[in-house]
Amino acid sequence: MNSDQPGFSDPVGTWNRRFEADGYLFGTEPNAWLRQHARVWRPGQRVLCVADGEGRNSVWLARQGLVVDAFDIAELGVAKARRLAEEHRVWVNLAVANCDSLAWPESVYDGVAAIFVQFAEPAMRERLFANMQRSLKPGGFLLLQGYTPKQLEYKTGGPPVVSHLYTQAMLREAFAAMEIVELREYEAQVAEGCAHRGHSALVGMVARKR
Repeated sequence: MNSDQPGFSDPVGTWNRRFEADGYLFGTEPNAWLRQHARVWRPGQRVLCVADGEGRNSVWLARQGLVVDAFDIAELGVAKARRLAEEHRVWVNLAVANCDSLAWPESVYDGVAAIFVQFAEPAMRERLFANMQRSLKPGGFLLLQGYTPKQLEYKTGGPPVVSHLYTQAMLREAFAAMEIVELREYEAQVAEGCAHRGHSALVGMVARKR
């Protein structure tokens, strides 16, 4: 699942309705930040894709030779992810789950990819970030991308609520226990399906578990 308007009372139904249309809401190509930084992982390493929607990022990582687990709250999104994996002849271990119900393992993953997971309000986000860190092995890398508050001016994707958006200071505090390898706010043209499209205010992070 990628970021969109938060606050709906039926997230499962909302995302299933969004994913039921033909095609892929966020496209089938991987997120640019993920593509640019995935070299931190080596083929054969195990990576978790958080709330991966229709599978664009998890399938691409599997195509790079990684062992990939992924989950999403929407069963229709996961079904599309399975089809995408089959089309590319790769295997992704996919599950239907939400961020709180997932049985997060401890110190299992060499990597975690969290790309536009800004559906999470602050309390859920705190739990999610803690679970992501706990699931990493020492030395494992987290790749994260989100929108900054300036995105409210552009309205080209993401939640329209400032509390769901990321700043460098917020991420430094949330991941203070990790080694921040790269943390950058920047602006770029985004073209990810029809849902993330246009000039955007972004933040990207690469962090390593100590």
